[in-house]
Amino acid sequence: MGQTLKNMIRGAALLPTALMVGAAAYAQDADIEARLAALEEGVAGSASAYVDNSYLFLIGGIIVMLMAAGFCMLEAGLVRSKNAAMQSTKNVALYAIAGLMFWVVGYNMAYPAESIGGLLGTTPGPWNGGDLAVESDAGYAPASDWFFQMVFVATAASIVSGTVAERVKLWPFLIFTAVLTAFIYPVVVSWEWGAGYLDSKWAFSDFAGSTLVHSTGGWAALAGAIIIGPRIGKYFGKQVNPMPGNNIPLAALGTFILWFGWFGFNGASQLAAGTAADINSVSQIFANTNLAAAGGVLAAMFTTSILYKGKVDATMVFNGAIGGLVSITAEPLAPTMLASILIGGVGGILVVVFVPLLDKLKIDDVVGAIPAHLVCGIWGTMIVPFSYSNAIAPNEAGDPSYLGQLVGVVLTGVFVMIASSIVWYILKLTIGVRPTAEEEEMGLDKAEIGLEAYPEFAN
Repeated sequence: MGQTLKNMIRGAALLPTALMVGAAAYAQDADIEARLAALEEGVAGSASAYVDNSYLFLIGGIIVMLMAAGFCMLEAGLVRSKNAAMQSTKNVALYAIAGLMFWVVGYNMAYPAESIGGLLGTTPGPWNGGDLAVESDAGYAPASDWFFQMVFVATAASIVSGTVAERVKLWPFLIFTAVLTAFIYPVVVSWEWGAGYLDSKWAFSDFAGSTLVHSTGGWAALAGAIIIGPRIGKYFGKQVNPMPGNNIPLAALGTFILWFGWFGFNGASQLAAGTAADINSVSQIFANTNLAAAGGVLAAMFTTSILYKGKVDATMVFNGAIGGLVSITAEPLAPTMLASILIGGVGGILVVVFVPLLDKLKIDDVVGAIPAHLVCGIWGTMIVPFSYSNAIAPNEAGDPSYLGQLVGVVLTGVFVMIASSIVWYILKLTIGVRPTAEEEEMGLDKAEIGLEAYPEFAN
């Protein structure tokens, strides 16, 4: 055995003793708290923290990317069988388009180097990546942040897909998706996460995107539903003709995938994992997120049971989970666990109440995305100050206020509705948005895709 190896073994044997002596000496130090604080600060700025932060973005982004599959399964299950292949194709295509457009222009608009009044970013062109040879001053790999932000924009586009299902042609929808992901969504994001108008002027707070992501998608979906109109045969005067989905178990699978994806959505929005405090926060976010979803499910179950004479509507239960998740997304860290359950529970009730209300207004939302994402997004955003100081207006402490949150909700709604309506109208007046009545009755699988999702059953 070589001398070097002998020394290594001897050193390993003495290591526990050395550690014990060192620990005792350190414990006797009167400045132990200061030393621990300095140690944690050093770790936070270390290469290890840089890697941990980057992995949080990357792993969180991978989990959020799976939400695209969740939306696809939920929507494919809740449309009629003659449109399931179309809905699946739309979801795969919109994810690809969202990624490309967010690279071409969206990311630089969401996080601009300069802006006009904090309202419109002026950084032109595609995002050019980062220097691979050095650590970024931001404390994480630049491309890890781009990837994490990119999967968020795909979520907003998926919300629109479910609402306008079964009566919109493929290419007009994808053109709208391109505009939404390149311009509309990034502008809204820049107001808060890009340190723009809402962040600097109103101390607006939206931790992971109840308004910036979900309400943005919900407003765009609402504009599309109004301009495109309902499916043929959905409404006869005041009568609502139910058009049930083709595969409830598939929709349930989609709900579970979305529930899973939300842990990345909210958890990785902590944006750091290099210290004990950060990991504690991520863990608490996971717990609160799960409890809010559970609260949404149970609230939706009880509410539908009361309203529908003891019957529990499965689709309402699924959307109750989503409504609870959207509701907690604006602030998943600060609320207590009990508050998280209540916040999610209110979201579940809102879904049950607003689905039939939309039908009374003859707004055809195939999957219930407007109540789950738009309405619950507003609720989740407006309740944020409750977890802080309950401030009515912005204050010197910088806490979220009800007035600041309301400004963010209204500004987002007005901008997204106007911008989305312009795009939908242009598409309607130029290339057309809806298929013909014959094509809609036949099903968009045959009319647009040329491939049926369930050919054996159809034949």
